[in-house]
Amino acid sequence: MRKEIRLSGFGGQGVGLAGYILGKALSLYAGYEAVMTQAYGPEARGGASSADVVVSDEPIDYPFVEQPDILVALSQAAYARFRPDARPGALVLIDDDMVDPFADDHPRRIPATRQAEALGGRVVANIVMLGFLTAVTGLVEAGAMKQAIESSVKSRTVPLNIRAFEAGHEHARELVP
Repeated sequence: MRKEIRLSGFGGQGVGLAGYILGKALSLYAGYEAVMTQAYGPEARGGASSADVVVSDEPIDYPFVEQPDILVALSQAAYARFRPDARPGALVLIDDDMVDPFADDHPRRIPATRQAEALGGRVVANIVMLGFLTAVTGLVEAGAMKQAIESSVKSRTVPLNIRAFEAGHEHARELVP
């Protein structure tokens, strides 16, 4: 099993942190091989940003994402830029508050930014999306993701981040008939 995952958005949305947490959960707490790379524009905030995670149950010989099996888009610009690169039939997850998908595309939607604001701040929209991704894909157990979150964010922000993760996870569970 090899999966290529691209998380994308703009600088300041925590895309790199989300990729780090996902890779950490997969490699340290779920026992997979995983590698994460990231790219961002020269701007401190607002420029293009992406984090790529390759996960496999075997050693990874090529650590770069070429055609994502899973694409997460937290901004319109990221969706427009990276959607054409996704593998045919890829699972596409979008922040419904920030992305208007192409007419012929049918992504899975979550109002991640709105849910984050309801929890206390847009800053955790990335973690809401990680909860959604965890529930929708089944790639990694929620417990492994929570361990990765707890060991990756500042201790004073752990409760907010765990609530954000759980909100995204629950949203996905509510969508399943």
